[in-house]
Amino acid sequence: MLNTAFVAIEIAFGLWANSMALVADAGHNLSDVLALIVAWLAARAAKRPPSTRVTYGFAGTSILAALFNALFLMLALGALALEATQRLLAPEPVSGATMIWVAAIGIAINGFTARLFAGGSKGDLNIRGAYLHMLTDALISAGVVLAGIAVAATGWVRIDPVVSLVVVAVVVWGTWGLLRESMAL
Repeated sequence: MLNTAFVAIEIAFGLWANSMALVADAGHNLSDVLALIVAWLAARAAKRPPSTRVTYGFAGTSILAALFNALFLMLALGALALEATQRLLAPEPVSGATMIWVAAIGIAINGFTARLFAGGSKGDLNIRGAYLHMLTDALISAGVVLAGIAVAATGWVRIDPVVSLVVVAVVVWGTWGLLRESMAL
């Protein structure tokens, strides 16, 4: 719930501050929330027993959920990369101060969520994955804070789309394996 509320706040302030880095981070966080919902629904469906109509059961729903999550995220990342590239070519004013404060809240929320998973991360691979994912999200927010500081200090607004492209690259790198694996099964 906290992460969902933060997505809405980050999108709103990202648009208000004209910051693609904040919008990129919000898009990534939105995909995380959707991925968790889809994964939870798929896990519940996979537990359903076979029936006369569905003789093999619903175990394959988790593969379809992974594929959906990966494809949705790649589509969103493509749109963000396109917008960031356009802003590199035609820079727009950005509020560095807003970037700093909103991304700092992102560090706190993602760090708190990571801490919730930290205790179980040693004994459960799934929990460890969630912990590492939330920790990565906190680090991405830290990058946006640094970009906001750089924009505020130098006035060089091209830092914002550059950081957006870095966020996109990091998320593509992390998602590519999921996409490849879900399509191979």
